[in-house]
Amino acid sequence: MSRPEGSPIRGEARHLLRLAVPVVLGLLGTMMMGFVDTLMVGRVSVEALAAAAIANFWIFATLHGATGILFGLDPLVSQAHGAGDGERAGRALQSGVVLAGLLSIVLMALWAMSGTVLTALGQDPALAAEAHAYTWVQIPSIPFLLGSAALRQYLQARELVRPAMWVVLVANLWNVFFNWVFIFGNLGMPALGLEGAGIATSLTRVLSALALFGLVRSRGYHRGAWMPWSWQSFDPAGLRALLALGVPIALQMGLEMWAFSGSNLIAGWLGAPQLAAHTIVLNLASITFMVPLGISQGAAVRVGNLLGAGRPSQARMASWVAIAMGAAVMTVSATAFVVLREVLPAAYTKDATVLALAASILPVAAAFQVFDGTQAVACGVLRGMGKPRPAAVFNLIGYWVLALPIGTWLALRTDAGLAGLWWGLAGGLCLVAVGLVIWIRARAQRVLDQLASRAMADRDAL
Repeated sequence: MSRPEGSPIRGEARHLLRLAVPVVLGLLGTMMMGFVDTLMVGRVSVEALAAAAIANFWIFATLHGATGILFGLDPLVSQAHGAGDGERAGRALQSGVVLAGLLSIVLMALWAMSGTVLTALGQDPALAAEAHAYTWVQIPSIPFLLGSAALRQYLQARELVRPAMWVVLVANLWNVFFNWVFIFGNLGMPALGLEGAGIATSLTRVLSALALFGLVRSRGYHRGAWMPWSWQSFDPAGLRALLALGVPIALQMGLEMWAFSGSNLIAGWLGAPQLAAHTIVLNLASITFMVPLGISQGAAVRVGNLLGAGRPSQARMASWVAIAMGAAVMTVSATAFVVLREVLPAAYTKDATVLALAASILPVAAAFQVFDGTQAVACGVLRGMGKPRPAAVFNLIGYWVLALPIGTWLALRTDAGLAGLWWGLAGGLCLVAVGLVIWIRARAQRVLDQLASRAMADRDAL
């Protein structure tokens, strides 16, 4: 772990950017795969596109919980890496792989019930059957998906952020190729339509996991932070430590994701044009969100590394630099949302009503952006500290006590309409962002000192 040079604040900013930029590119690459899938499935039929949409709702709703739990590796590995304790980092990865295997069993069972669940949620039985077939063929890829997620968090926590980025970027090519073969029936294969898209996704996940594992083995990225597998690798204490950190992170991520899924439902009650405009603006916000999300990952790594090295003051400075960076980049995107509010929606539709609605709520989404960037990075800081619970609590209050109830009331009971829903979301995010910043300001130094002291004691014991 290198120490930033020159001005401390500029040095921290450069260090965070070196960590964040590859993560952002990897996240955008992942989004691109979903975008390409939508384009190619859309060429099959409207029904196939609808079935894919409801299937992905169930897939991502369940997958976020499992991957969120594996995010608990962030503080465990990053603090061990900062302390120079390679054995502890390696054991944490092994606990993550074991837990990924256990979570895979749960996820397989849930995906196997996708048709039944979607039908019970009121979806058209014919679409639910198509969605089930699409989900079913992806089940074999689950262990590979979760195993590579654990390996990715381990690498990132050790400041090795480029391997996962390169794998994702190359995986986009595999994904296009497999879609072309299995969806449309090329190279002698039958045209499988939506089911072919599921096979393509599954194969891409398997190859991506094998590629990441092969890259780690061939380049020796695990050296210095690995121990041979033994019975200690299955120690329940290690799994409990990972779950204690991962469950609140998964809860925080789930509360956020389900809130925005709920906002889609509310927008749908307003009418088809409102739902279309809401979807467009939410998609734009999701794209810009990848930047603070990457900074959030960098912050989790940097803060954890510095705590493990016994440098609490520098960890505190890194926290504030990261939060400022998140707010700053989203201020830029917020400005773009206001200035280009008539231009950006035109990339999605030519419908005049939808364009006018989207343009009217983009300035509200601009305020939303700044708060969203701040809270995302603050959550990363808390992960690095190994204190994810405040983020879950503030997300529960911000989204479910304030944002959705107030947004629903404004949208359905006043003349505010769709803008009212977005004002509710912006207000809830404001509370989450401000609450997390206040908590970090009030509690961080004491927590950081305690964690750094513990890390120094552990280092002395080595």
